[in-house]
Amino acid sequence: MSRPVRILSGLLRTVATFLVLILLAIVAFYVTVFVVSTGAELAGYDPSGDFVVLSAALLVIAALFGGLPIARRPPEDPETGDQGYGFQ
Repeated sequence: MSRPVRILSGLLRTVATFLVLILLAIVAFYVTVFVVSTGAELAGYDPSGDFVVLSAALLVIAALFGGLPIARRPPEDPETGDQGYGFQ
């Protein structure tokens, strides 16, 4: 396969992945809004839509930050001296 074809296929794959992730994020946000509003109703509260959206946005942000791979310093590889930073 030639280099331009590989570049274009990689670009197309990246765009498709981006679109799928955006779609999944929108669906997850709608589900979170539904859960927050239903939970507020079950608890006997009647919040305005602004507070429901704010609460859902904060929950989604917390879930995203909870999924970040934050860890202590990785051990050094004795053979190569590589620190092992980055995604593996």
